[in-house]
Amino acid sequence: MARKTKEDAELTRQRIINAAREVFAKRGVSRTTIEHIASHAQVTRGAFYWHFQNKMEIFYAMRDQAFLPFIDHLDAATLDENPEDPLSSIEQFFCTIIQMLTDDLATRQIYEIMMVKCEYVDEFATVLQQIITNCQYFMEKFQLTYERAKAKGQLHPTHDPADLAMDTHLFFSGLLHMWIKDDENSLFRAKALQLIKNHMRLRRAI
Repeated sequence: MARKTKEDAELTRQRIINAAREVFAKRGVSRTTIEHIASHAQVTRGAFYWHFQNKMEIFYAMRDQAFLPFIDHLDAATLDENPEDPLSSIEQFFCTIIQMLTDDLATRQIYEIMMVKCEYVDEFATVLQQIITNCQYFMEKFQLTYERAKAKGQLHPTHDPADLAMDTHLFFSGLLHMWIKDDENSLFRAKALQLIKNHMRLRRAI
């Protein structure tokens, strides 16, 4: 009985997260209330507050479901300390992210919410600092990969791994923002994989 109760509680928690995602996507974060989320999830306000203290907490829970798998893929891409082709690991990581966004509606909605439908003011202002921290983490991983590529003679001698890492991060961040906004698949979504390949090709020494 205890196990079933725990499983039921987890199912309710996930239903609330799913409801928040759907309401955020429709109304935007600032115009969404706890009542909107609870109603959409078909739970009481008490049930909502049993699982989440406030809207910020459920926003983080929703975000982590999409963001943490990206971190896992990046860690996996950079785990090999002596890869045969370090540059290809970055390219494959970016292509994997685009494929995940293409295939999974929930992930796509979460990134649309974070990039287009959330105003980072008031209590959400702290999220901006976390975004900067995450950027630093990504750039450190890219720099490490570029350093490995340089050691293998894959980079032009004048290319600095730290500069390339920042440039690559800015490139993909910009591509991701435009990919999310291109919901009619008129430009960036159709060309995303080729743009990634071109970006990495320009880093190679030959």
